Amino acid sequence: MDNGASSYRRYLEGDDEGIADIVREYKDGLILYLNGYVDNLYTAEDLTEDTFFKLMTKKPGFSGRSTFKTWLYTIGRNIAVDWLRRESKQTELSPEDMEQYQKDESDLEHAYIRDERKRAVHKSLRKLAPDYRAALWLVYFEDFSGREAAAILRKNDRQMKNLLYRAKQSLKSELEKEGFTYEEF
Repeated sequence: MDNGASSYRRYLEGDDEGIADIVREYKDGLILYLNGYVDNLYTAEDLTEDTFFKLMTKKPGFSGRSTFKTWLYTIGRNIAVDWLRRESKQTELSPEDMEQYQKDESDLEHAYIRDERKRAVHKSLRKLAPDYRAALWLVYFEDFSGREAAAILRKNDRQMKNLLYRAKQSLKSELEKEGFTYEEF
């Protein structure tokens, strides 16, 4: 059993430190992953909080059929999809708010992505379709296996393999447009 699963089990047994361990371990990666869906850092932070809140209040059962991280990211993804559905029915943000969100997101990106090569990859990644961006993020930045990423994205293994292939080809094309010298993934 991985550390997240054991921390969750401790929490379910009454040890509040278990949920604190989960938040410390997975918060940053989950925020960045969800930011890829909603393209807004503040919203991604809120959705991450909602994910942890759901763990604390609803206490869903973890079956162990996947890793704890895969299970947690799937919950986060479902919360983000629900938010996107609700949000599509509402009005857009004001330009001033959007500029502030983009500035804050940019500050986080610069802290997270240290050198020029990573920035070029990240910039090109943002231009990809959401499914492509999510697949590449999960596999290459979050170190999920193809099977785990497929479970999160609700794809079968073959669909995931095809999605990753098309995503890498699309990323390659975007990088070449930016003048980036492509190296094999």
